[in-house]
Amino acid sequence: MAFQQFETVQKLSKDNVDAALKAFGAVSKGVQTVAAEIGDYSKKSFETGTATIEKLVAVKSLDKAFEVQGEYLKASYEAAVAQATKLGEIYASVAKEAYKPYESLFAKAAPVATK
Repeated sequence: MAFQQFETVQKLSKDNVDAALKAFGAVSKGVQTVAAEIGDYSKKSFETGTATIEKLVAVKSLDKAFEVQGEYLKASYEAAVAQATKLGEIYASVAKEAYKPYESLFAKAAPVATK
């Protein structure tokens, strides 16, 4: 009887470690995805800013300068909102992937807990 309990505890411990490693792998992959996404966004943002400065240097009138600046602000705002939405989706996906390994453990534990 005691040996069976020991085996059960040992199996649960192994299952917990496996689930934790899988969850860590999902989070690690998610962090890499987020870092790549932020890097791409930063690069695009820098390129857009540089192009806008070049346009501003070339303008001949104040009205045209305000127009260029307005276009830049609008495009920057839209890009920031799109980026925030995309990152939110990535974070939600990472959370779901990190939780998946624990679903089976919780399913196994639920009948035991009700006894």
